[in-house]
Amino acid sequence: MTSAVGTEASSELIFRRRAKALAAEPPRGQPVRPSLDAVAFQLAHETYAVESFYVREVLPLRELTPLPSAPAFVLGLANVRGQILSVIDLRVLFDLPRKESGAATKLIVLRAADMEVGVLADAVAGALSVPLDEIRPALPTMTGFRERCLRGIGGESLVILAANRLLADEAIVVNQQAEGGD
Repeated sequence: MTSAVGTEASSELIFRRRAKALAAEPPRGQPVRPSLDAVAFQLAHETYAVESFYVREVLPLRELTPLPSAPAFVLGLANVRGQILSVIDLRVLFDLPRKESGAATKLIVLRAADMEVGVLADAVAGALSVPLDEIRPALPTMTGFRERCLRGIGGESLVILAANRLLADEAIVVNQQAEGGD
C-alpha cells in the first residue's frame, strides 16, 4: 500500500525531472526551428488552432444565458469566475454544421487588446507546437470571414486562426441597442 507522502514525493520527483528536461538546451548541431505554440480544437469535422498567447483559459461550458435578438453566432453570456463573457459559435460564422444539442462542449476564452470573448469548441485536442516553416497559406476554398481570420494551414489539415484578427473583426462586434427604450 502506498502512502500519501510517498505518492507526493514521487510526483514531485517526476515534476522536477520534467522541468529539468524542458529547461535543457537542445543538443548542439541541431538547428532550433521557430514554432507557433497553439491550442487545437474541433469544430464540426475540422481541426482548428489558435496561438496560445491569446488563450486565457479553456473550461467546460456549464451554463449559458441566451441573449434574445442577438445575431445567430452569439450563443449568449457565460459567467467565468465572476466575469460575464459573450460566447460565440464560430461554426455559424464559418458555415459549418452545428453540433447536436446536449453534447459536451468546451469554452475557449480568447483575449487580445481590449476584447475578451468565449469561443465554443466541440472538443479541445490540447496544446501543440507548429513549426513556422510548415505553415502554408490559406486554401482558395476558404473565403469570407474564415479567410480574414486565417493565419495559415499547418500539417495535413490544421486550420490556424489569427486570434488578433478574429477578435478585431467587425463581424463579431455587436453594437446595437434594443428598440423601444428611452
